[in-house]
Amino acid sequence: MQFQILINIVIAFIWMLLQNNFSGVTFAIGYIVGLGMLWLMRRFLRESFYFRRVIAFVKLLGLFIYKLILANYDVIKIIVKPKMDIQPGIIAVPTKLKSEWEKTLLANLISLTPGTLTMDFSEDGQTLFIHSIHVPDKEEAIREIHESFERAILEVTE
Repeated sequence: MQFQILINIVIAFIWMLLQNNFSGVTFAIGYIVGLGMLWLMRRFLRESFYFRRVIAFVKLLGLFIYKLILANYDVIKIIVKPKMDIQPGIIAVPTKLKSEWEKTLLANLISLTPGTLTMDFSEDGQTLFIHSIHVPDKEEAIREIHESFERAILEVTE
């Protein structure tokens, strides 16, 4: 992946030299031209096309922002209600993530959304213990974490 990024930057600089214009716009156009060239040559490269991971990271960031807004709205609804009708709970979420970096990212994304907190990992590191302010259905909460954050992290790292 690093080799592809380096090649893309070199192509952008060569584009700037050929255009005899050393501006950010010319560099951006050269970078896009380099992306196109790398995409066309992707079957000759050892690794998969690197920009796929960039797009997956942007999708993960968008998912986090969406979940953050949704969780803030849910917490505000709980606070504004005159009667506290919540069901707090601790759920054990098994994970398919392999590396410590991926598990830490998942734990942080969960903890950064309001109303949830990653408390601990199991001894083998494959289960996260999460406290949530409102968990009416534990299985649904586990499924939601698997289908949102965990899947998005796997798209970025694979």
